[in-house]
Amino acid sequence: MNVHDDPVLMSTVLRSWEDRWAACVVEIGFDTLTLTVGIPPRDRQRALALAAEHFAFCPDNITQGAGTVAAYAESLRDSPVWTFWWD
Repeated sequence: MNVHDDPVLMSTVLRSWEDRWAACVVEIGFDTLTLTVGIPPRDRQRALALAAEHFAFCPDNITQGAGTVAAYAESLRDSPVWTFWWD
């Protein structure tokens, strides 16, 4: 990935999401990552907290996608798939 130089940090985040959200990596590309999610956030507060984590992990999802953390959080609610891309 062109943003994260240390794969250990990325793996730590993914492992945390695996524990908390039953997230599973299903695709890794040069600048993309796709996860399936077994326990997506259902309420606004949890979705906002998760959206902040996603922003730290992959700001392009918000800055080049949803536009705001709040809008992005709504897209995470009940979503069984999370996708990330880095420019």
